[in-house]
Amino acid sequence: MRITVDIEESLLGEVMELTGERNKSPAVAKAVAEFVRRRKAREFGRLIRERAFDYPETLLAVAEDATDPGNPVPPLGQ
Repeated sequence: MRITVDIEESLLGEVMELTGERNKSPAVAKAVAEFVRRRKAREFGRLIRERAFDYPETLLAVAEDATDPGNPVPPLGQ
């Protein structure tokens, strides 16, 4: 997708240097993709810190009460 953006020449030069790109469009595309990736990673980290992916305490209690069936797969060589 083509767009027109106004970016300071010095900032664009820095973006090109940091991305290793020689052309402006690929440099800006790489910078935008990296920005999005980092924002998503930050949000994922926040969700982990808030325990958004943890099992509810009731499920943990049920799992702790269950008897441990052990490892159903025998070791190799037996």
